[in-house]
Amino acid sequence: MTELVHLVSGACTEIVLDNPPMNVVSRELTRQLRAALHKVARDPDVRAVIVHGAGGRAFCAGSDIAEFRDLHGRVAEDKLLLERLVYRQLAQLPVPTVAAIEGHALGGGLELALCCDFRIATRRSKLGMPELKLGVTPGSGGTQRLPRVIGLARAKEMILLGEPLDAAEALAIGLVTRVVDDGQAVDAARSMAETLASRGPVAMRVAKKLLDLSAETPLEDGLAHELDGSETVFATDDALEGAAAFLAKRPARFTGR
Repeated sequence: MTELVHLVSGACTEIVLDNPPMNVVSRELTRQLRAALHKVARDPDVRAVIVHGAGGRAFCAGSDIAEFRDLHGRVAEDKLLLERLVYRQLAQLPVPTVAAIEGHALGGGLELALCCDFRIATRRSKLGMPELKLGVTPGSGGTQRLPRVIGLARAKEMILLGEPLDAAEALAIGLVTRVVDDGQAVDAARSMAETLASRGPVAMRVAKKLLDLSAETPLEDGLAHELDGSETVFATDDALEGAAAFLAKRPARFTGR
């Protein structure tokens, strides 16, 4: 079996999509991505995750169109349900995630990137959801996650018109976090991941969970969750270490306890 997803383990783990030339999402790639995410979720040493595509031409150019011939009618649910479950795995990882978008992120590729907490693109990157040009609709979270990131009006423009944005436009509307020179997306993502990994791991997990809840939770309920989270964090040794390191003017040595 061809290896379409590579896992580079470490505190800053990398998940590499490798389905040349454009790293398209096939059923087999999705299954391998599920296995990789399962390993990451079970590894207590992971502090941050980077997702990127091999080859430099694309992060991921969307679904494998060759598979569309076999997806007529309800059969498509098999593919889309699998993608929904796997993409949700990525979105629900408790550690911060960074998509390094070297080249294009289109269709299912952009839907995958939207599951990450941060998206770093290069100047030549194109980001879009062209599904309607093919007579189909986004089916792996695009109609739901994109409006939550850039707002409903801009999401309708991207999806209903189907035209891609360049990196500058994507940055202006908050679709990407940063834009870097061509060939620098992975290095920039690694630098960001190292910074994220240096923070208190318990506090990081709690903060990410609270932020994700904020999109769906009434303010007063969210504030109550925030208080509970703060109590959890302040009960850790890391909270004492953070204060001690600050007062001693030295880097903190967090242990996750």
